[in-house]
Amino acid sequence: MSKQNTLDSDRIATTSDSLDTPITSDPVCSPVVASPTHPVHPKGKNARILFSSVFGPYAQDDEYGSRSINPMELYHNQVTRVQGPFSLRMFHRSWGIMMIQNNLEAPCVLLDFPSLERFTREIQENDYDIIGITSIYPNILKVKKMCELIRQYQPQAKIVIGGHIANVAGLKDRVGADYTVQGEGIIWFRRFTGQDDSTKVKHPIIVSGLKAHTAGIKISEKPEDTAAVIIPSVGCPLGCNFCSTSAMFGGKGRFINFYETGDDLFSVMEQTEQALNTQSFFIMDENFLFHRNRALRLLDLMIEHNKSWSLYVFTSANVLQSYTIEQLIRLGVSWVWMGIEGEDSRYTKLKGIDSRKLVSNLQSHGIRILGSTIIGLENHTPENIQDVIDYAAAHDTDFHQFMLYTPVSGTALHREMSEKGRLKSEEEVPPNDIHGQYRFNYHHDHIKDGQESKYLLQAFETDFAVNGPSIVRVGHTLLKGWIRYRNHSDQAIRKRYQREGKELFTTFAALTSAIMVYYKKSPALHHRMKEQLKGLHKYGGLKAHLYSLAGRFYLLPKIRSEERKLNNGITYEPPTYYEGNEAFMRAICLAGPSHSKDMPARAAAVAVAPRPK
Repeated sequence: MSKQNTLDSDRIATTSDSLDTPITSDPVCSPVVASPTHPVHPKGKNARILFSSVFGPYAQDDEYGSRSINPMELYHNQVTRVQGPFSLRMFHRSWGIMMIQNNLEAPCVLLDFPSLERFTREIQENDYDIIGITSIYPNILKVKKMCELIRQYQPQAKIVIGGHIANVAGLKDRVGADYTVQGEGIIWFRRFTGQDDSTKVKHPIIVSGLKAHTAGIKISEKPEDTAAVIIPSVGCPLGCNFCSTSAMFGGKGRFINFYETGDDLFSVMEQTEQALNTQSFFIMDENFLFHRNRALRLLDLMIEHNKSWSLYVFTSANVLQSYTIEQLIRLGVSWVWMGIEGEDSRYTKLKGIDSRKLVSNLQSHGIRILGSTIIGLENHTPENIQDVIDYAAAHDTDFHQFMLYTPVSGTALHREMSEKGRLKSEEEVPPNDIHGQYRFNYHHDHIKDGQESKYLLQAFETDFAVNGPSIVRVGHTLLKGWIRYRNHSDQAIRKRYQREGKELFTTFAALTSAIMVYYKKSPALHHRMKEQLKGLHKYGGLKAHLYSLAGRFYLLPKIRSEERKLNNGITYEPPTYYEGNEAFMRAICLAGPSHSKDMPARAAAVAVAPRPK
């Protein structure tokens, strides 16, 4: 999943090269020095800017490198891909260019998820001085096509390419761009347009999941029912060798903080809460809890202001264990994405940790876990791969991501493989297949002849067969937390668990019952659903029983209908978004309605920054 390119304090942090260093405080930051040769556009803050993601459709095999196996959906792509009608389907906006757009004084339009026709029409009808495109490496042919169209219709425009694709060597010449931006983007564009680059970042209001549905039913898109996205930092303090995000922001142990203190972060979250009427926050930070002083100060402020927020975070096992369970619960940690990687992996973030015990303990407190396992590590062989997969499935996480061990351009792993002469050529493996969900782009010591594709699918299928649909697993973990904390003496904790469990005895009871009937010919999964339904009936009483009955008649046909659609080849695509920042909307008002037949919406929407102290 692409992480964002933004900067607040114009400081980059570094951590010790030793990952065994005790985690006791936040790392010290050092200043970023502005390059005297940084390009500046002659029109400065008057330059008109268009930002765009690559064009769709995405979930298909086409001439521009799209792959049906690589849809524009995080969960269905990498987590629930074999769960059929029970797969969690949703889209996420291009947060990086949203952040950049929201922090520029130049008039700026954002076109997210356009079709090729819509992108072409935009550059035919409207003049721009700068056009920025964000992408990942597999979409390089789309980027090249977009650059060709820009040269045709907007030859005066400067083309800037960013996102993970910027890690590719020689990219500018390969696609015909003027500039590539590796890593942080706000400060680059501020300097490019002659803007003060030391101004604090204004965080846009971003809703996390869009057009979400599962089991044939839509998930509420009301802001109060959806998490808001907060991006406190980018880059990763641990810097695993395979991590393209770590490479994107400077490599091992380097990261950028937008909000240095818990006070700044609390202020942004509180303003977002008021704007969206939400209590839930998806914290887009590679290892949020690593920044201990900031997290504990946020905890103090949540207690002081009686906040019962829910936080969905990325973190590592060693960092998690540096907090008490009481701290995690009061901080509102409700969902954790953590690397499990593989038994006996070389990554010190798992050193000496019983990850299965850790997962089970967190789930007993209602904390949902998305585990991540790598298939194809150096020690994986055809002889031990099933043991690797069984070990992963034994964690019984609520969700489980499986990815191939993949050296992506710019990473330490890519350099290592290149130096050893193990990388395959682009003729052998084209860029559109280098995404971790299909095949290796290098020669593995033990896994040969495309076996990795089979093993990856085997991992997804084993986890699904053993543990069942993720949506039911989530309900089971929520119930554990609700039972444990529904009558807690701390009002904020009690309120959060009651809020998170509000649909346990309605929607989850109906779903579990319908899925139990769906699996009537699969004894193990049928029994698992039946046992989970007993728990819902025990605590939900008559209401849960009635919803269970309704679920069999109302939801089961929807599940069957969704299954038929998928079997008939239906795919899902995100809608197109067209938004202007404040400067652009002012320009539109002054110029009148003749800009285009497509009128951009105001960028979504209220910009928030830490309140002055």
